[in-house]
Amino acid sequence: MSVVVNKVKYINFLFSILLLSGCSLTRGLKDGEYLLYEVNIKGVDRSNNESVRNLIQQKPNTRIPILNVSPGVLIYDIGKLTYDSVRIADRKTELEKEREQLVQLITGEKATKRHTKRYDKIVSQINTLERKLEYGNWFMRTGNPKTIYDSVQTLESERQIRFYLMNNGFFEAEVSTEVSRRKKKIFLTYLINENDPYLIDSTFSRSDDDAIYKLLDRYKDASLIKPGKRYSQSDLTKERQRVEDALKDNGYYTFSKSYIEYNVYKDSLEKKVTIEQLIRKPEIGERHKVYTIDSMTFTIASPTDVISDERVQTELDGIHFTMYRDRYAEKIINSRIFQRKGDTYNRTDVIETQRQLANLDIFRFVNISFDTLGSSITTKIFTRPNQKYQITNQLGASVTEQLPGPFFSHSLRNRNLFRGLEIFEFNFRAGLEGVASATTEGGVYRSRELSASGSIIFPQFLVPFNFGALEKFGRYNPRTRLLLGYSYVNRPEYVRDALNTIIAYNWATRNMRQQFSINLLDANLIRSSLHPMFQERLEDLQNQGNNLINSFLPSYVGSVSGQVIINFNQYGLYQRNRASLWRIFAESGGSTFNLYSPEVFGERNLKYFQFLKFQSDFRRYVPLNNRSTFAYRLNVGLAKPYGISEGVLPYEKYFFAGGSTSIRAWQPRRLGPGSFTPERREDGTFDYRFEQPGEILFESMFEYRRKLFGYFDGAFFIDAGNTWTFEPDPTREGTDFRVDRFYKEIAVGTGLGLRMDFEFLVLRLDMGIKAYDPARPEGERFVLDNISFSRPFGERGQQVFNIGIGYPF
Repeated sequence: MSVVVNKVKYINFLFSILLLSGCSLTRGLKDGEYLLYEVNIKGVDRSNNESVRNLIQQKPNTRIPILNVSPGVLIYDIGKLTYDSVRIADRKTELEKEREQLVQLITGEKATKRHTKRYDKIVSQINTLERKLEYGNWFMRTGNPKTIYDSVQTLESERQIRFYLMNNGFFEAEVSTEVSRRKKKIFLTYLINENDPYLIDSTFSRSDDDAIYKLLDRYKDASLIKPGKRYSQSDLTKERQRVEDALKDNGYYTFSKSYIEYNVYKDSLEKKVTIEQLIRKPEIGERHKVYTIDSMTFTIASPTDVISDERVQTELDGIHFTMYRDRYAEKIINSRIFQRKGDTYNRTDVIETQRQLANLDIFRFVNISFDTLGSSITTKIFTRPNQKYQITNQLGASVTEQLPGPFFSHSLRNRNLFRGLEIFEFNFRAGLEGVASATTEGGVYRSRELSASGSIIFPQFLVPFNFGALEKFGRYNPRTRLLLGYSYVNRPEYVRDALNTIIAYNWATRNMRQQFSINLLDANLIRSSLHPMFQERLEDLQNQGNNLINSFLPSYVGSVSGQVIINFNQYGLYQRNRASLWRIFAESGGSTFNLYSPEVFGERNLKYFQFLKFQSDFRRYVPLNNRSTFAYRLNVGLAKPYGISEGVLPYEKYFFAGGSTSIRAWQPRRLGPGSFTPERREDGTFDYRFEQPGEILFESMFEYRRKLFGYFDGAFFIDAGNTWTFEPDPTREGTDFRVDRFYKEIAVGTGLGLRMDFEFLVLRLDMGIKAYDPARPEGERFVLDNISFSRPFGERGQQVFNIGIGYPF
């Protein structure tokens, strides 16, 4: 009872602080100062409202709706209470004097390592103090100061908006502001009258070079300037770049967009413009030249700056190679170079050459330069080898299920292993993590994981026959990976170790937008040791007709799989454009047994599996403005055992729902399948001790993300999904997929999230609340109405907290 009282006290205390901070937004303002409380825009109908809003110089502080408080201001004010700029400046002066004294000691004869170390420390401290003087302490940098209304910035905003509208065809737009005061608050409204936009009536090009005329005509369908389209200055900028790229891809090496000029002629009566594209000459009497590759050299310098006499010179396909040692495969390097002697200069091919050479991860840098003589080009590719051995150690925290846990990883990379640009990798990882136990009531228990693997990556497709793959697929960064690995997992309910070997082919298209992989062989030898209580549970299931225990027998799992990842517009990188990612995965396990009897592989002391698996995972985010984003994910999967599997999949091949990257209102791997109802405890809550594997998966996640202040972002999400089995499970009623009822068994959860985004790291806390629970009887599945003022999180077990690193998708 005392614990509940203490929680109520803490909640009341936090609410009191928030309410006080809300009341104090106008408190402490000087005479003549007004808080910019609200900014509105009126009259934006045909132009981009968000782009116009982004041009406003001053924006009101972010406030929590209903409560009308500003956490950012509260945090800033907390920092301001402890901020003393005079003390920081005095400390900075003291350190600068000590730095000057150390400079004299370091440059003298009595310099020691201790002096150098102290000097570096003082320089770091001075940089920190300078940052504090300029931006304030951590609280001030994280929070936001009160936005004090500034009429000068309002006038500048008007000017920027008017300029933006003119650049987008609204040449006669009018912009004004309306300011109203209520006590110490300013309510500002930008009044915009766009008037009629100007449309493009016609375009024409002018040049004295017939060859350029023909080239522009060939690419005219790709033009961004089209009749009937609204005039846009950004379209002219993009068109100038497009024309430059087209010419440089057709031999015009020295051409630049500075030679392109646009003249816009306005018709004020018809509200139309005529655009002239002028291609100027480099000089009077001259024409732009088309350049041809005359010769090519490829130089691999010494790894150090020391000039080495160990140079080897060879020639292949017109490329002259100079190496500091004869230890790099010219054929593979040649397959990554896409310009040849006698070719017309093509900038796209040059960029692709640089990218693919860098993708080899053999060279520290790749520098391509050109010498011109007349209309001929000498291409010079200069590289320096990357370090032969690279060792990386990492210590950090990771989350895959419930609570974060520490991990240590070690990796060793040996480049150019057999002098054919191969890379040998050794990886080791050990970690701890908090997971829910399947053998004990409640609580979170420790899971230990350990893995080690060694692999060799060949920069080509290794095949038993030659069909010119090296030359054909050079643009696609082809790789063959041979891997041998070992993994160990120690969970509360079982210990599982596996030895695996993989033969995989990987390749990707330009810009890595499409990535492909084929695992020609993925073979695993698995051994398990079960906790007595978990084994008893599996034996009880077996007695009732559920053979899940077979998934934990000593087994051999062999499969062939393929995966395609299509990345639309660089998904995963923060940007203002929409982006999507689609991953398609297909796997066939035990296919060899269709041709041979299992006895061919030896004594049947191992469990064998035959199965088919398919998964489609689509993700998309849509920036709504510069502060908020809408993102969603649709994930579906099928896994079907057949043949000698006796209706059982390898445990790792099952689908599970629930957890920090799944349906967040359920504990990890505990949702479903179907309308299966777990046993109830004495307190009325469900017994979620046991993981619930399924063969059919459907997940959909919708999330609204918004920047709050400083490093903090907020999120509101709705998750829906479940798993099912193909056939009825005698031990779990309602698990099978039925067309006439599956839609009634889709679980729905909602909740709020708080994230700290440090750019290099995102810490995430999500609170999921069950809204629709298919484990309950029909008519009682909607449980969101359990939430009330007396029970803000619903009934016991209805809410689940998830801690994560990185975004859920």
